[in-house]
Amino acid sequence: MAEISLRRLTKRFGTVAAVHDLSLTLASGELVALLGPSGCGKTTTLRMIAGFESPTQGRVLLADRDVTEAPPEDRNCGMVFQNYALFPHLTVHQNVSFGLQMRKVPRAAIGPRVDEILARVGLGGLGHRYPRQLSGGQQQRTALARALVINPSVLLLDEPLANLDAKLREEMRFFIRSLVREFHITTLYVTHDQAEALVLADRVAVLIEGVLQQFDTPEAVYRRPRTVRVASFIGLTNLIPGRVTAHSADRLVLETGIGPLRAHGPADLRDGMDALLSLRPETIELGTRGPAAPGDGANHLRGIVRERAFLGSLFDYRVDVGGGTLLRVQSGVTAVHQVEDEVTVSFQPAAGWVLPGGGG
Repeated sequence: MAEISLRRLTKRFGTVAAVHDLSLTLASGELVALLGPSGCGKTTTLRMIAGFESPTQGRVLLADRDVTEAPPEDRNCGMVFQNYALFPHLTVHQNVSFGLQMRKVPRAAIGPRVDEILARVGLGGLGHRYPRQLSGGQQQRTALARALVINPSVLLLDEPLANLDAKLREEMRFFIRSLVREFHITTLYVTHDQAEALVLADRVAVLIEGVLQQFDTPEAVYRRPRTVRVASFIGLTNLIPGRVTAHSADRLVLETGIGPLRAHGPADLRDGMDALLSLRPETIELGTRGPAAPGDGANHLRGIVRERAFLGSLFDYRVDVGGGTLLRVQSGVTAVHQVEDEVTVSFQPAAGWVLPGGGG
């Protein structure tokens, strides 16, 4: 197994920095999702690791070996492209064996190795088919088999599920994760899909406009974002501006346009600082209007339901809590609130995360 280490990696196209000063290390056997919006530098980073792009500055190391100047064939990277890049005139077996042939593996050893890898990705018995005779999921598995058959040091996946329908994409997320665990191969998975990143990855690297914003576990990135840009990009959140009025360790009070709110935040926040409260819709509870319960430690507000949408397993509400603030709230279908209902709105301090910025 090999680790991947990027050291102050920069790639400029003319005056535009597609990737800027990126330092990132993947441990041996780790699956990391490189997550960000379109055009943020994700694929450029992947191509620099694979050797298809040369960095303007910085170094690429695989297993402590500097491969910055090495050609792709000397890096032993397995890569799956977004469009799979299968040869349409070759069968599945021939597509998968192609990398072994290029490496001059003896012909007698190629057949058994290809048959073994096809069986492990669930394509046993389909080696005689051509790509056009395969479903989208089978094509994706063929591309994975072709990348894995060469026993690569690292696996690079560039939006491999982008061309699949929603149900198949969900199935393939778990398939890829189990496959990577089985092979115990260091993997960098590029995606703009937040759900993919959170489901698949051991850690998530959030890249926005070529700059690394946060590199942490999926739960930490979601619940404890380091920047407003990360909070806004990862999932849905309410951002409430205010000013820190009391602070102790990671707990604080934020004075806002809808009153003082208790929440958690980083230790470097100080009294008097402008800040934004990030509050996820699913952490907010709605109830029928009644007396507040300030003794339970939660934040309590009153509001009016302005909009409601049914999403199958939950309802998506917009709740007016005054002060020009419309909170997005997502809750189950057991307790249903109607538009124009007066409701109580509550959330625990640990559900809110305060970030520097904004104003109150």
